[in-house]
Order: sequence, then C-alpha cells, then structure tokens
Amino acid sequence: MKATGIVRRIDDLGRVVIPKEIRRTMRIREGDPLEIFTDKDGEVIFKKYSPIGELGEFASTYAETLSKTVGVPVCITDKDNIIAVSGAPKKELSEKPISSDLEKIMQEKTTFVAKPNENKKVPLIEGMDKYVAGVVVPIIAEGDPIGSVVILNPEDGTPPGETEAKVAQSAAGFLGKQMES
Repeated sequence: MKATGIVRRIDDLGRVVIPKEIRRTMRIREGDPLEIFTDKDGEVIFKKYSPIGELGEFASTYAETLSKTVGVPVCITDKDNIIAVSGAPKKELSEKPISSDLEKIMQEKTTFVAKPNENKKVPLIEGMDKYVAGVVVPIIAEGDPIGSVVILNPEDGTPPGETEAKVAQSAAGFLGKQMES
C-alpha cells in the first residue's frame, strides 16, 4: 500500500471526502460503489466495486467460448478495466484500463460496429492501436452500464459482420441478466 500524504477528518455523520486528485486518478465517479475492507491492525481500505468482476472465472470461460465461435479475440470489461480475454495475449491486456472511447460507448449505452472503409477506430486500451474494437456492446444491468463485450478486429483488419454483432449482443444481454439475478 502506498501512502499519499493526504489526511482527511471524519465529519459528524461519519463521512470522509476522497480528494479529487485520487478520484480522478482512480476513475472514481459520483455514484460509483466502493467496497470497504478492514483488518485487525485498524486499516480501512476502499476498493472500487465491480459487479461484473465478481463473475471472474465465468467471464473468462465465456470470453473463450465467444472467441472460438467468432474466430477472433474477445474481451469482457467492467466500467474501467479488462476482466477477461481470449484469443489475445492475456498478459498484455488483462486488468488494463480501457480507453476513453470504449468508456464513452458504454456510458451512452450504444452498440458500436466498425464499418468497412470507416476511419473511426475504438482502441481497447488508450494509446495502443494494436488492439482495436470491431464490435462493442455495453452490458446493462438494472438500467446501468456495468461493462462491455468487445470483439476485436482480426489482424487482417477486416471489419466484423452481422454475425459478430449479434453474438456480442447476445453475450452482453446474457451477462446483464446474470448480474441482475
């Protein structure tokens, strides 16, 4: 654990303000859930809670099945990070923060499908053009975006077809329902 040098007092209602710099760095937004951990030494740790991250092993298996079905790399993300990868190097992508373009697609609750001869590229990770999204479908649970299913463009650059879009939509819908139950 790294000390920040910032000290905050608890107010009379038991609240603590998390400084803006830390919220910005850690991508904590108003309304984001935080999980609270304690230990016997008196430490209190706040960690961003990722409901889709709870799926862990299931998400990895699901990404693997999707990747085999469509024949290209597939990632499943939460609102901030890549949580499951198949068909691409896991070391290079797992737990990496997603790009702002990908985050925007999720927030807008829209589906993105790359079109042939279109210049709009959605990088998976900020500043890394090696992995570009061919299809992005937000995972919606109880009306809120909690992650996304991303089908990457194949290395030859051919854009995805309708099949890939339908597969991603089905997967996102299924994962969203899993989170609601």
